Amino acid sequence: MRTVVSDERVGYLQELERELGTRGLVARVVRTRSGPAFLRVVNPEAASLAEDVTCAPVPDGRDHYYWWSWGERMVRVGDPDAAARKLAHVLQPLSPALEAAREAARGPVPEPVRDDLDVREHGNRRRATAARRCPRESRPPRRC
Repeated sequence: MRTVVSDERVGYLQELERELGTRGLVARVVRTRSGPAFLRVVNPEAASLAEDVTCAPVPDGRDHYYWWSWGERMVRVGDPDAAARKLAHVLQPLSPALEAAREAARGPVPEPVRDDLDVREHGNRRRATAARRCPRESRPPRRC
């Protein structure tokens, strides 16, 4: 009986795979030995944008749904078009204008505070200590 349920879920994932292909997304059903099958979806224009979709019934129910990788229910399996639209939206890279607007909203990135102690980061602790004790203007040429 388990293989019938698993095959049914794989069939739903394959329907979604075909629908995603029409939207230019790359999708592939992945079957594992230790867990349920899932659909790996990748935006080929931005490979870091990817999502794993599972298919399962709701707890205490019989209706199957597509599920986001973080465990949130997406849509009922009878509507792979709606699931594909949601995935295409989520996996869409930001437009340059929107990215610029987000950067502007964040404000300028503060520059790190630099002082004589930064020399220690580079392993020259002695020079940093000497610079604190006697500033360059007041120290003798070879003493510090």
